[in-house]
Amino acid sequence: MNAIELLQRLVSGKRVEGVLYVDGDTGRLTFKAYNRTCLKRRAKDRLIRLLEHGWVKESAERIKVYESIPKNLGTARVMAVLDRESDEVKEALIDREIIEFV
Repeated sequence: MNAIELLQRLVSGKRVEGVLYVDGDTGRLTFKAYNRTCLKRRAKDRLIRLLEHGWVKESAERIKVYESIPKNLGTARVMAVLDRESDEVKEALIDREIIEFV
């Protein structure tokens, strides 16, 4: 980045990352901007099914299941909800396979 571009970015209020040092040859204060490139953003996960207490999503490499059940339901009801929701997750995965196959 040359000095004019650097100054324009600083005047416009943008931040420039780099290193500020005294050049050994010229003895002048020098700024060297880092050449930062944007990192590739990964694709968002695709929602397969929204559950009563969570969701099932698909990423490029994984099937993700999230559950969040209130503690105040008690252990027996929490276990029943987990069983019911795991069955629903299995059904959602089967539905996804059928839709992709057809």
